[in-house]
Amino acid sequence: MDKLPLVVAIPTKNEAENIARTVSSVIGHVQAVVVVDSHSTDDTCKIAAELGAETVDYTWDGRYPKKKQWCLDHVHPEIPWLLFLDGDETPSPELLGELRAVFAAGPPSVAAFDIPLGYWFAGRRLRHGYTIVKRALMDRTRCRFPEVGDLDAPGMGEQEGHYQPVAESAARLRSPIEHEDLDPVRTWFDRHNRYSDWEAWLEVNPQVKEQIRKVKTRQGQIFHKVPFKPLVSFGYAYVYKRGFLDGRAGLDYALAMSFYRWQIGLKTREQRRPAP
Repeated sequence: MDKLPLVVAIPTKNEAENIARTVSSVIGHVQAVVVVDSHSTDDTCKIAAELGAETVDYTWDGRYPKKKQWCLDHVHPEIPWLLFLDGDETPSPELLGELRAVFAAGPPSVAAFDIPLGYWFAGRRLRHGYTIVKRALMDRTRCRFPEVGDLDAPGMGEQEGHYQPVAESAARLRSPIEHEDLDPVRTWFDRHNRYSDWEAWLEVNPQVKEQIRKVKTRQGQIFHKVPFKPLVSFGYAYVYKRGFLDGRAGLDYALAMSFYRWQIGLKTREQRRPAP
């Protein structure tokens, strides 16, 4: 097999620090690489184009479909299989080999594949702590991102929230996508501050929260219901999943995720407080 019969879509905004590595990791391995860019003010598109990727401008109209579903609808629709990569992600060599084995026998029977993330935090690859899996590879003819009632929610904007695309069937691959952000760690906190706005909005809009719970991973559905989330989050990541074996990075990440859960709770209580 010369090239994998799929297109890689990379949704971006201001990813100049990371995009060269992401594009370089897949260019030449797949039928097409497309950067779908939300009007970056840095050199994201220039860098990507110089490396051989196609670039497409994306402007959100404030309604559904949001950005990833727009990619499914418009990015090389003649190629059924699409792999989503963030601007700071690269498929491991093992994953590329596994994909070649999957497609060697022809189009897969399942509609999507869930792929583990090799997560980096503060410059170190985490081997323990949270186990993160994303449904990143899908047959667009049999998958779709749900349209939940969160258009009025803050924090996400053009991005689909923290839920999975709906697929007729799915299998899990073994090899990871490496998620390594080269930006300063403050950008992680900037993003999660916005995400916590969305999560807190869900807490005071339980009907939408329930819609989203149903399209999360099994782990996400369970965690959706537990009390004392900051403490549970830290205990799960640092103790149960042995994040302490990752040294200082494991502690930092467990604390950061616990702080994220605390933010959600604090913002939720603020929204529920009666107006003066």
